[in-house]
Amino acid sequence: MNLAPWIAPEYWSRFQVTDEDLEFLYQYLLEQEVPQKAETLAQALVRERIRREQQRIEERWQQSEAVYMPKHRYEVGQRITFPALGWVQGEVVGVRPGYHPEHGPFEVIRVRLEDGQEKEFAANFPDHVLNQPPRMDQVLEFQPERVWQEYGPEITRRVEQALEQAPGFIRLSDLWFLKELMVPIEEQYLLVADAVLDVAGGGPLRTEEIAQHLDLPEDLPKPLVLFSLAYALQQDDRFDEVGPSGLVQWYLKRAEPQELWEPPRFLRYQPIPYERDVLPPELRDLETQLHDELAPPPEQLPDQVEEMRLALLYPHWRAGTLPLDAFAERLFPTAYTARRIFFHFVDDETGKRFPGWVVRDHRYVYGLREWYEEKDVIPGTIIQLKRGRRPNEVLIRVESRRPMREWIRTAQVDERLRLSIVMENRPVRVRYDDRMAFYIPNVDALDRVWVRIQDEKRPFEDLVMQFMRELRRLTLQRHVHAVELYAAVNLVYRVPPGPVFALLVSRPWFEYVGDLYFRLRQEE
Repeated sequence: MNLAPWIAPEYWSRFQVTDEDLEFLYQYLLEQEVPQKAETLAQALVRERIRREQQRIEERWQQSEAVYMPKHRYEVGQRITFPALGWVQGEVVGVRPGYHPEHGPFEVIRVRLEDGQEKEFAANFPDHVLNQPPRMDQVLEFQPERVWQEYGPEITRRVEQALEQAPGFIRLSDLWFLKELMVPIEEQYLLVADAVLDVAGGGPLRTEEIAQHLDLPEDLPKPLVLFSLAYALQQDDRFDEVGPSGLVQWYLKRAEPQELWEPPRFLRYQPIPYERDVLPPELRDLETQLHDELAPPPEQLPDQVEEMRLALLYPHWRAGTLPLDAFAERLFPTAYTARRIFFHFVDDETGKRFPGWVVRDHRYVYGLREWYEEKDVIPGTIIQLKRGRRPNEVLIRVESRRPMREWIRTAQVDERLRLSIVMENRPVRVRYDDRMAFYIPNVDALDRVWVRIQDEKRPFEDLVMQFMRELRRLTLQRHVHAVELYAAVNLVYRVPPGPVFALLVSRPWFEYVGDLYFRLRQEE
C-alpha cells in the first residue's frame, strides 16, 4: 500500500526546490552559523520534506470525512479520502452493481478526485486486501536514508542549481552560506594577502595559510572567518582560486603563466565546418582513441578514469601541454568553480614532482615543456597517465630507453620555408606511436612555417592534399593511414581529426583501401 507520495519513487525523481524549501535552507544556515556543503543542505532538506509530508498526512487523517475501505458502502455525494493515492480526497458521483466470480456481488463507486479525474473503486466488498486500515506508525516510519541512498546526488544537484539562482546565498568551492552573515574583510587584509602570496612566488596557498599573517577576529567561529576571507579573495581581481575539489588554494593572477589565460598559438583552432555524419563507425572510434580535446566526446564514458595512454600530438608537444579530452577530464583534478586548477605531476619513474595546471576553459593541461625536454620526448611519444596517490597529483611516465637510431618521419624545412616529410635515421630514446611520430630537427624553422600558413589563410583542403602527397611518397604502396595524415597536418595547422577524416571519405579523389588507409585515385 502506497500511503504517501514521498514514499513513491516519482516524488523524488521529480524533486524540485520550492520557495518554501529555500526559506528552510535560509533558516538552516542561520541556525548553523557556519558554511555548509551542498550535500549537507540537501540532506537537511530531505528530512524537512519528509517532516512536512508526515504533518500533511496527519492533518489529512484528522480532517478525513471517511477513509476509503472496500468493505464499506458509499452513497452519491459522500466525500472519501484514499490513503493509497497519497491521501487525496474525492466525491462519490455514481454507484453501480458489480460481480466477482469468487466473491459474488459487490458495488462499484465512481469518484471524482481533487484533480478532476474520475475513477472507479470497489465497495461493499468484505474480503478485499485494502480493508485493513493503514497504521499511522507505518506511514510515518519512513527513513530519510532510504531516499538519500537512491536519489541523493540528483537532489544535491538540484539544490545547488536553486541556490545559484536565489539571492542571498553565496558559494565558495563546495561550501554555501548567507551573504548577510559574512564577516567584513577590510582592504588592508587583502593588501597583506597580496604580499604573502607574492613572497610565496605567487602561490598556491590555502586560505588558512594566508590567514596566519592577518589579524582577523578571534571571537567568531573560525570556519566563518576563513570563509569570509576566502570569499573576499574570490571577489578581488588580484587573486585566483586554483584548488581542486575540496581544497581552496589561492594564486596571484599576475604571477600565473600567460598560457592559463590565452592558449598558445599552436593550440588555437578556427572551427572548420564538416559533416560528421559521413564518418563510418571505425573513424568515429578512431576519433575517440586519439584523445583530441577538440573532438566530440563519445556517447558513453566511465564515471572515473584511473589511467590512460595517449600519443602526443605535435601542437601539444610544442606548447608543453596535454589534451584535456573527456577521458582526461575524469583523471585529472577537477573543481566546483575554479577554471584553472593547480596540481602536481609526479614522474612515475623518478618520483620527481613538478607543477601542472588544468586549464578547463581551453581544455588542456599545462606545465610539461621542461619535462618533455628532460625526457627527450618527440611528437608521437606514448604518454602514460595514472591517478595519483593524493587528490592533487597525477602520475606521468614515458617508456625511456638508451638512444637508438631509427628510421622515422622527419619534418624538414628549407631556406624558403618549404616543408617536406622525409624518412631519416635519427636517435630516439622514447617509445612512440609509428603513425603519429615526427622528428623535428629545426623547431624555429617549423614555427615560421606555422606562422606563414596561418597568415596565408590557405584553403584547408589544399593543405590536406599537400600532406597526402608528401606522405604517400614514403611507402611503396603509396597508401596513407588516416592517423598519419591527421598528425602531419597538425605540424602546421591545429585541427581535430574530424575535418581531416571527413575529407577522406567525402571527396572523390580519395580512395579507401582498407584498415583505415587511403590513397589518391589519380596517381601522379
